[in-house]
Amino acid sequence: MKKKVDVAELEIGMYVAELDRPWLETPFLFQGFELSTEEDLDEIRRYCEFVYIDTDQSRVLPQTEAESKEERSETNKTDPELAFGILKKHAPLDQSEKPEQKYPDQTTLEQEIALIRETHDEALILTNEIMEDVRLGKTFNTEGAKKIIGKIVKSVIRNPDALACFSQLKHRDAYTAEHSLRVCILALSMGRHLGMAAEELEVLGIGSMLHDIGKMRIPLDILNKPRELTAKEAELVKKHVPIGVDILERTAGIPEAAIDVARSHHERYDGSGYILGRKGNEISEFGLIGGIVDYYDAVTSDRAYHNGMSPHLALKIMYELRNTAFHAGLIEEFIRCMGIYPIGSIVEMNTGEVGVVATMNRVRRLRPRVVLVLQSNNVPYPRPQTVDLTQVSTKNGKAYEISTVVEPGLYDINPTDYLTVNPLEH
Repeated sequence: MKKKVDVAELEIGMYVAELDRPWLETPFLFQGFELSTEEDLDEIRRYCEFVYIDTDQSRVLPQTEAESKEERSETNKTDPELAFGILKKHAPLDQSEKPEQKYPDQTTLEQEIALIRETHDEALILTNEIMEDVRLGKTFNTEGAKKIIGKIVKSVIRNPDALACFSQLKHRDAYTAEHSLRVCILALSMGRHLGMAAEELEVLGIGSMLHDIGKMRIPLDILNKPRELTAKEAELVKKHVPIGVDILERTAGIPEAAIDVARSHHERYDGSGYILGRKGNEISEFGLIGGIVDYYDAVTSDRAYHNGMSPHLALKIMYELRNTAFHAGLIEEFIRCMGIYPIGSIVEMNTGEVGVVATMNRVRRLRPRVVLVLQSNNVPYPRPQTVDLTQVSTKNGKAYEISTVVEPGLYDINPTDYLTVNPLEH
């Protein structure tokens, strides 16, 4: 049920279903969201006088004349809403007794990039070697994979943004190996966000790195075909799932939960996926996460037959697919994990300048750090400059704000040229 509420009466935990103005006139990415931070409250009060909340999806309800504070308190006590960082009514598993880890950042972005750069390069080399070994029918280096995943997990726990920057380094001709490593990084970032223990993250990381291993038994001319696949070719590509599962099951030392990422990453929450057509809680948590991060990386990456879309647009589409293709609670958490403006997004500012999102802000999600690349007249800055949207004002003394996200290619900007993984004198 929707209820009209003055913005002064809004509280964290209320679910906003409708604004008093068009959504496109506000900075909010999606229509319908839970107020989860003080920044959410501040932002919505800046743009609206009243909103409509969905009382069925709200954890905190507005007080009415018929409901006393005591009654509302008792309602909240018995409301089984949150568990393991996602809405319990959406949870794929019973997490009620599972301890949740909290991971504050231990390093800055720059510090972590220096720490993890060599490990990232080693991981990419190893991933390529594993793929080639599988292609040739050889036993691959499981111990090496576990060792490198352990290092990646430690980095993600310290600060996930560094590896997120490295994952922006993409090449069309090296898609499968790079995709596998990017999916691993995305899954681990998601697992960290959900509060998984380090041991769980290591299993999730192994499964994510090896999720597409079956593709090494699919002919390269089909995998790299620059045009749409025929129905027969598409069916052949789908076989990479059972092929990959079979390879992993015959490989010593691969946990079953890790294998399930390979088994389930193309299953969909409504049963429309493949190979088994599983749906809902028939899909494990690792399988659901694998499906989300695999899809996200695939649609945001350039391939032989299409150019990738912006991360912002990908998240919007995925949100619209909640409760159909994807688990609603996990999609909401994935968006919180990635940020409204994911690293590498190309954005237009309220000043007319154009920049690249360099670092997300996990506290104030609408205020990331941005590298300004183009001036308001679209002339490149001689030296790109970094602005922290929580601290820096425009020349006119106004707050720097992101007006919109643009699709890759509009300004002929390569985001990785302006991220710390490719250092510039900002």
